[in-house]
Amino acid sequence: MSRPEDTILMKLRWAEMSGGSERQFSDARSVYELQFNLLDLGYIDKWASILNVVDLWKRLKAEAQIVEE
Repeated sequence: MSRPEDTILMKLRWAEMSGGSERQFSDARSVYELQFNLLDLGYIDKWASILNVVDLWKRLKAEAQIVEE
């Protein structure tokens, strides 16, 4: 079982590698929205840079519908 942070990062990476797959991006956004209160955002920031998906990560955060508890 992978951590939600890793799932988000891999979905963003797959979206990037496939030329912008909206399905992968949408899946990553859904995990982000559902797990937001539990996520280690610093970890995702670090690895988004390493994996060269910073632009998708920024887009995801901008488009996400977060309901904070």
